[in-house]
Amino acid sequence: MINSYRTSFNEQFTTEQYTLFLKELEKGFIEIPFRVAETPVFLPPDLKDQLIAAGEEIIALIKSENFKKLTAHSIPAEWNVPAEDAHPHFLTFDFGICKDQEGKLIPKLIELQGFPSLYGFQSHLAKTFQQSFNLSTALTPYFSGLNEQSYLELLKEVIVGRHEPHEVGLMDMDAPHQKTAIDFFLTAKYLGIKVLSLSDIKKEGKRLFYLEDGHKFFLKRIYNRLIFDEIGTNTAIFKDSFDPREALDIEWVTHPNWFYRISKYTMPFLNSDFVPPTHFLKDLKVIPEDLENYVLKPLFSFAGMGVLIDVQKKDIEKISDPENWILQRKVSYEPVVQAPDGGIKLEIRLMYLWPEGKEPVLCISLARLSRGKMIGVRYNQDFDWVGGTVGLMEK
Repeated sequence: MINSYRTSFNEQFTTEQYTLFLKELEKGFIEIPFRVAETPVFLPPDLKDQLIAAGEEIIALIKSENFKKLTAHSIPAEWNVPAEDAHPHFLTFDFGICKDQEGKLIPKLIELQGFPSLYGFQSHLAKTFQQSFNLSTALTPYFSGLNEQSYLELLKEVIVGRHEPHEVGLMDMDAPHQKTAIDFFLTAKYLGIKVLSLSDIKKEGKRLFYLEDGHKFFLKRIYNRLIFDEIGTNTAIFKDSFDPREALDIEWVTHPNWFYRISKYTMPFLNSDFVPPTHFLKDLKVIPEDLENYVLKPLFSFAGMGVLIDVQKKDIEKISDPENWILQRKVSYEPVVQAPDGGIKLEIRLMYLWPEGKEPVLCISLARLSRGKMIGVRYNQDFDWVGGTVGLMEK
């Protein structure tokens, strides 16, 4: 969207160069199972400033004294984990890039999470783009005056804390085989922490440990990448490991309750030009006549699962648990990224780190390009110049 960089990139782009870029991205790690776009996104200053302002408005709500009271019912009773801390360690806000009535670009909030994203991978992705395509050194993926070194230092402060790296485990259900496993391995490389599947972790009293070369290592801290929604009712998997809902001698990064507190559940409480009108279905007095302008979303889902984008009145009427759904005014994405064969829609995820006892820091972004009806990678499998990428800005 910075025209000079976009024009130059498109003119010099070759499929061979892109293939070499992907090989470099995977080198020393694993094959990436999701689509990485052919291009980074060149964020203009005005849009960057608007994204920052939008993020600050959302953070103001999260930091308000009554936020926990507002979101008290967001956590399903069966997934409430004890010893919740004062604030999350991660914030991610997804914005669709649109145009306002004056034709200017404006970000519109699509979703938000108090849960980590690809904090390791995005740094690696940006560096590989810059090196593989010989991009200008005037460009950076980092906000808040950060560079690669200071960003990784902050990431270590947040994830490892005051502990030794071997006392910190990055945990997911089947960590080495997750779609985002490359992010896990990169994070382990940067920070020295262990990548552990749930089954690798055992319990002794209230303490958790893992075994390596016959030695027992006790964990002090878990970098949690496990989404409870993926477990559903299959809680038998905790039998040979541990139940995260028990009182344990462990620090969570970030505590699992924040996944629910900062989520689609938060959106009806936000009143901003950057946030489309959103209503809890249970509070809806009248079903809008223009349902074609709305999207229906389940509160407790991830990766776009269960979302209805072509809503009809009967869809709303047959919902038996309206307390678990929101109705949100649709956002009209603008095809703002120019590919060789036309415009592409863009979503930007702002990624914050929130060190304990300090303020949230906007660090880096994740961008997603789309030609499909929805933004997610799975909805764009058959297209090119789509998929995950990163935003670059002038320093």
